[in-house]
Amino acid sequence: MIQFTNVDKIFQNGTVALKNVNVKIKGGEFISIVGPSGAGKSTFIKLLIAEERPTNGQIVVGGVNIARMKKRRIPFYRRKLGVIFQDFKLLPQATVWENVAFAMEVSGESGKIIKKVVPKILSLVGLEGKEKLYPEEISGGEVQRVAIARALAHQPRILIADEPTGNLDPRTAQGVIDILKKINELGTTIIMATHNKDIVNKLQERVIAIEKGSISYDRKNAGYML
Repeated sequence: MIQFTNVDKIFQNGTVALKNVNVKIKGGEFISIVGPSGAGKSTFIKLLIAEERPTNGQIVVGGVNIARMKKRRIPFYRRKLGVIFQDFKLLPQATVWENVAFAMEVSGESGKIIKKVVPKILSLVGLEGKEKLYPEEISGGEVQRVAIARALAHQPRILIADEPTGNLDPRTAQGVIDILKKINELGTTIIMATHNKDIVNKLQERVIAIEKGSISYDRKNAGYML
């Protein structure tokens, strides 16, 4: 489903963010992207969502080389992805329901479909009964669940999560991971960038470690220590 081939990313100031990255991710995998700050994790994610383009190499997603994708096609490509940001990026003036519905409205979904899909997604992430509340009225873990629900609005085949548990306590963080595992079991590919070694080791899934811009570790987790 996803393949990075000989990918380099060098910024205009000369910083080498990634060098000779070769990764193949199959549909349905749960991948943890780990590594110290500045190692290249965020750049990897930005390349995958076409926020940045590689300096060299190709990135193929679903048979399409997104490194060569025309700018006008990028918004349509991103609609096929679910992306969860560390800072949530929710609309503070919108309710839980409205935040999820808005993600569907901007892509032209009909009101009929929105009314049918939103309750199912909110149920999946455990937010029944919270539909009319605003972000400031719910807990940090629930805010993250809204972000996950919004990312699922288009039923993406790939869900990308950038530090989804970064600001949460261990119990709440585990609840978020349990939701991601449930989504993965339904067939969605999960790619999660994280610093949380406890979560990574509990998952017992594939770990890709990036250090100084290069892949230093890539295998099914057998107790990887960050």
